[in-house]
Amino acid sequence: MTFGLILLFYLVFYIFLAGMFCLTMYVMLQTLDDHKPTWQDRLSTPGMMIRPRGDTMEINTHNTESWDMYIKTLDNFLSSYNNSLQAEKNDKCPPDQYFIQADSGDVKNNPKRSCQFNRSLLQECSGLDDHTYGYQAGKPCIIIKLNRVIGMLPGKDGKAPFVTCGAKKEDSDKIGEVAYYPENGAFNLMYYPYYGKKAQVNYSQPLVAIKFLNITLNEDINIECRIISNNIPPGSERDKFAGKVSFKLRINTKQ
Repeated sequence: MTFGLILLFYLVFYIFLAGMFCLTMYVMLQTLDDHKPTWQDRLSTPGMMIRPRGDTMEINTHNTESWDMYIKTLDNFLSSYNNSLQAEKNDKCPPDQYFIQADSGDVKNNPKRSCQFNRSLLQECSGLDDHTYGYQAGKPCIIIKLNRVIGMLPGKDGKAPFVTCGAKKEDSDKIGEVAYYPENGAFNLMYYPYYGKKAQVNYSQPLVAIKFLNITLNEDINIECRIISNNIPPGSERDKFAGKVSFKLRINTKQ
């Protein structure tokens, strides 16, 4: 009899705890938005990424195998930016202004539309005219993107953020001329704000391509690219990924 009462007590007790847990979870879930995080804990300066990936890139203009993997990486990465695909999925937006899509009170404006970023904007680094992206000629292209941050407005007074690249101090005289695509290496304001993967399913992240036109050959060159904006603070020296990306480039011409 005593054992039965103890068993009944624990049964009721655990059922009560399970009920409290379910009720708590239900109440908490009612406060969440499926399309936007309730809280965002992030750095004030977003990170940057490059394609092809890697801290060190070494190519030989006489050895196809040394740069073939980079070509395949760029082909795969840019395939979703083909002009025909962008025209099918995304809108042609007015440039140089934010593409803000507000909700109407409790009525969510979802899914939100996205602006076209056509591969052809990368011009000589698009892979459309030169399928080797300049690697065969020793004038390689690197693609840069800024990490996605929900709700970020990366420029004020109509001034778009832009990318600038240069060699580190010890290699400052070796980098030569650098070309940027689109013009000025800018991330146009029309691609912001970003509303999240669920709300903006067809979002195409804007890109900037850099092309090294006459870099010093047969030497290691340490390069750093930074985002410049009038309302994004410069990255901290403690975080090497905040607002900048660094890599080493070597172009060999000797067989």
